[in-house]
Amino acid sequence: MSSSSVEEITDQSNDLFTQDGVLLKACSGRPVNELNSIGMLCIVQNSDGTKSIEWRPSDIITVCAVQEQDWALVNAIGRRQRTFSGNLTADYATARARIIRMPLNELKIFRVTNRNQQMSFSNKVGVWQSTFFFQHGNAEVFIAYLKSHVKTAKSSRDRNTYLVVEPTDETRALNRSFTELDIFQENTTDVVWNIVSNLKERPYETTMEAFSKLSSIGLDYNSGSQLLYYGNEASSKRDVSEEVADLLTKSMVAAEEAHSVTKSDEYEVISMKPTLPPRPSIPRSTPLSQEKWEGLQDTLGRVTEMDGVKQLIFRGGVAHSIRKQVWKYLLDYYPWHMTHAELKALQKKRTDEYYCMKLQWRSMTEGQESRFTEYRDRKSLVEKDVNRTDRTHPFFAGDNNPNLETLQDILMTYVMYNFDLGYVQGMSDILAPLLLLMGNEVDTFWCFVGFMERIASNFDMDQAGMKHQLLQLQQLVMFASPELAQHLALKDSGNMYFCFRWLLVWFKREFSLIDIMRLWEVLWTGLPCANFHLLICVAILEAEKEVLISGDYGFTEILKHVNELSMRIEVNKVLSSAEGIYHQIISAPHLTDQIRIILGLTPLGTSAPTEDDDAPEATGTNCKDNDAAANVSTSGTDMEEVMYQIGLDMNF
Repeated sequence: MSSSSVEEITDQSNDLFTQDGVLLKACSGRPVNELNSIGMLCIVQNSDGTKSIEWRPSDIITVCAVQEQDWALVNAIGRRQRTFSGNLTADYATARARIIRMPLNELKIFRVTNRNQQMSFSNKVGVWQSTFFFQHGNAEVFIAYLKSHVKTAKSSRDRNTYLVVEPTDETRALNRSFTELDIFQENTTDVVWNIVSNLKERPYETTMEAFSKLSSIGLDYNSGSQLLYYGNEASSKRDVSEEVADLLTKSMVAAEEAHSVTKSDEYEVISMKPTLPPRPSIPRSTPLSQEKWEGLQDTLGRVTEMDGVKQLIFRGGVAHSIRKQVWKYLLDYYPWHMTHAELKALQKKRTDEYYCMKLQWRSMTEGQESRFTEYRDRKSLVEKDVNRTDRTHPFFAGDNNPNLETLQDILMTYVMYNFDLGYVQGMSDILAPLLLLMGNEVDTFWCFVGFMERIASNFDMDQAGMKHQLLQLQQLVMFASPELAQHLALKDSGNMYFCFRWLLVWFKREFSLIDIMRLWEVLWTGLPCANFHLLICVAILEAEKEVLISGDYGFTEILKHVNELSMRIEVNKVLSSAEGIYHQIISAPHLTDQIRIILGLTPLGTSAPTEDDDAPEATGTNCKDNDAAANVSTSGTDMEEVMYQIGLDMNF
């Protein structure tokens, strides 16, 4: 890759694929002070039709004046700079000059290392021009998309290295022979193209019939014209154009939705639309009972069948009488293999650790607070949120409620436990059901820690984790419900921003406390796939598809309708539907690597994640790069970011 001048980077390129939160770790010819800069890695289509890999520093991304209003929902406090699509920098030309671009037709080799967390590119074997680090995930999604634009082959010497395969003389000759193949005269060719452009129904049957008839053509050049023969009936001769005309006059009555039409100035291509297999109906089972739970432990209290327990919980949840105990295992507070005696010792150790951290902030003097701005700001945020968390529930209702004080103490102690993340709006929603169930401050804290480990990316300062999930949800809806995806796209809602609240707090505000407990414990099992919570979103949207489409809802109406679903969703019905959608998707013959990666399945076109501790290769600087499967966005325009922020504001 090489840097490009301002003149070379035109504004007419079109982003095909973008991923935010990507660090530049090394680049040939770049000064050291430009390294470790955060930016966006893209695949773009240039105005001349060629494609390139492009990295842009975050300070080139411009922000619309509308964003100066306080649209942002997640307002975390920290030293990290929040960047948004669209921030106009003081020295725009300088930032433009820092853009790195490599045309895909010059890409020779790329390598993925360090557990798929580092990616290097080169247009010359033996020299790595640039290396990037993706903060929020691994490189699989980016690789899958890159492979749709270049043909690659794994290196026989290094399983983590991919060579870009160039066309050989043989393949070029084969392509040229097909291009130059000319069966008919010019007028007959026009007739054949007319068949293609006028196929409105029964594309498969009509195409096969045309092939069968054209394959029986006999050409008589002695008479100076092309004649058509059927078998040995030499006397039965017809002009080719007449035979083709018969195909055009046949009745074609199949449904139009069975194919798609792609137009250009010169031609129109009709292709079959892939269809999903039937969606199975999967009933829910009964909750894990105390009898079954005790039967799955040995005499010392060790859980001997962890996978079996998770299967039972996924199928039916947990009986409320044992929920307090089982949740400690699901949230990694209690290890499954520990005996009762070992768990008792662990609980004592965790209690000491908790009160040690609590003492750190409780013993802080007013003078210390006055000189500790970040701590003071976070404390203020916690106090504000606690005072409005689930106040309609009896457990948190009323003035001077001691449970609210416990809620605040736990959140402040978590700030000391993980000061890098601190406190972000929405965390109090996550904590409230845990405290309601556990009743014990220490147990609640460590269960909260386990929960936050799973969803910490939801509270990224730059919201990259949330944007990445919204993109994955968009891709799942496009695959599982194309009709709904098309409607959402037409109504400026294809970005799925109206689902922000669902994902941020894992549907906490959509279900009653008893129902959210059932939903969460099912999701914590990690079954039947990764990102099952995204399929919950798909199931809810599928149930509302008819309303959204028939009502011709636009962006505002969709957002309003989704918010009004709160407390009206049946949890068991949604879980059953989401599981059915999962089995429907994985049974689809056209299942793509992109969807496989989202669901945690091994992609067919890329290798599974591997560990590689090789020394970073670069141009004099250590490098480490990771695919930011995190914040992927199909549009980097100012309006896109404004719509995102408006969606957050209206959604919560």
